[in-house]
Amino acid sequence: MFKEFRDFIMTGNVIDLAVAVILAGVVSGVVKGFVNLIMMPIVGHFTGDVDFSDLKVVLSEAVIGADGVVTKPENAIMYGAWVNTIISLIIVGFVLFIIVKAYNNLRKPIAAPAPAGPSKEEQLLMEIRDAIKSQN
Repeated sequence: MFKEFRDFIMTGNVIDLAVAVILAGVVSGVVKGFVNLIMMPIVGHFTGDVDFSDLKVVLSEAVIGADGVVTKPENAIMYGAWVNTIISLIIVGFVLFIIVKAYNNLRKPIAAPAPAGPSKEEQLLMEIRDAIKSQN
């Protein structure tokens, strides 16, 4: 059973999948940074300096005691963070589309050039061959 498991793990598909999962985690961090640090400030600028990550609908306010300690946290629907997530999804989808399209273009077989006609030397040799055959 251990040998079967080892053979399964050592197949190319499993190793490719492991590499893909690791890269997906790294790309996720890059995309989150891109969305939060680059895209959202641009979107916020065009929407009147609104920071989407702070947009929320408060269902119940936080309760703060006399000593300044929060006794009950705020309960809110954070729809701005969800907007950030949707923008992140669109960016990731677009990047994956470009990657898959480029990969598919690389996989297309390159058409071999049409074979050139025989060279002058080959034509001369074929004529000599045909002349010898006709004499026999």
